[in-house]
Amino acid sequence: MNKNIKYFDGLNGLRFLAAFLVLLHHAESIRSNYQLSNFKEFSLFNNGGVAVSFFFVLSGFLITYLILKEKNQTQGLSIRKFYIRRILRIWPLYYLVVIVGTIIVPAVLHYVHSPVEIPYSFSEVILYYVFFAPFMVNLFYGHHLLEPLWSIGVEEIFYLIWAPLFKFVKKNYVLLIISLIFIKTAFWFFLLRYYPDGNLYQIFCWLQFEAMAIGGYGANYIYHLNKDVSNFKVFSKPFQLILFCFLIARFTLFRFLIEQSEIFKYIFTTPIFSNLLMSVIFLWLIINISLNNKRLINLNYGIFNFLGEISYGVYMYHMFVIFFIVLIFGDLFNGFGIVISTLLFYLTLTLSVIFVAWLSKKFFENRFLKLKSHFQSISIISLDEKK
Repeated sequence: MNKNIKYFDGLNGLRFLAAFLVLLHHAESIRSNYQLSNFKEFSLFNNGGVAVSFFFVLSGFLITYLILKEKNQTQGLSIRKFYIRRILRIWPLYYLVVIVGTIIVPAVLHYVHSPVEIPYSFSEVILYYVFFAPFMVNLFYGHHLLEPLWSIGVEEIFYLIWAPLFKFVKKNYVLLIISLIFIKTAFWFFLLRYYPDGNLYQIFCWLQFEAMAIGGYGANYIYHLNKDVSNFKVFSKPFQLILFCFLIARFTLFRFLIEQSEIFKYIFTTPIFSNLLMSVIFLWLIINISLNNKRLINLNYGIFNFLGEISYGVYMYHMFVIFFIVLIFGDLFNGFGIVISTLLFYLTLTLSVIFVAWLSKKFFENRFLKLKSHFQSISIISLDEKK
């Protein structure tokens, strides 16, 4: 039953919500840095990191499911076609944003004599971006316009090793996945114990292969499952209610809870443990939203499908749009008081970033996505977007 899924309902909605949480995080940070009215102290506006962790789990889940399906239907896996499909989906927009952020924006800021400074030069960072190590730019240069690209680099490195591993491993997928999670976690724990302030520890925190592997474990489980997930107690309505309340509390009351309770502080802030726990919960969320017939929340609506399809653009362009709005309209909006200024800011920001992402998808990204059909080893609808 679960070996022929062509599209996972509701995941587009989750994808957009995660991208929007990243947008909120960066928007309030930038407003705070420019001394504009902001809600930086509220937990809802500080979920960028955990939202990116959700993306990692989702990517591991979808990619692993596609790999398993291709291997089953073709009795093999074309590494070349796999890489080409990923290249056509990721690289065009990724490199366009790199060009804009390292060449065009610095040139424009210099031309208009803007006081805004880009902390790096093209020559200093271009090799990091070309070889998908943008997290190194974050490490050496701190916060900047292309900061969100670090997660794209992590995913590309993961794809580079994940497909070959699955090609040459015949049956022991669970052992493979658990081994990767164990090895990554062991190194992570070692660095936390002995070198917690070193650059290598920070890099290991960014390389969230364990989150993608957890997503892969879920995909393998679902692929070989011969019954409806609705029959499991962990997907019952009472259990859903508990976990949804937990997620809402994590996203909206994080600071209050860790200040008031040692239990929540341990659950939410313990290195390694908290990350693994959230990855498992995100996997539950993905399966529940997409496959549970008794789900309490249904995100399979046209508007969410549309927003999910352009969410990659929302994620990639949002920093440019935020900076533009802050620099052009920040002082104007700030004159209306914190509530009105925030409403105006987010109305302008949301409409602008959706419009930019839609333009990019329609007139730029789709030109490359149409080529993906030439490199499909199996006849399926892409799990990345609904056709």
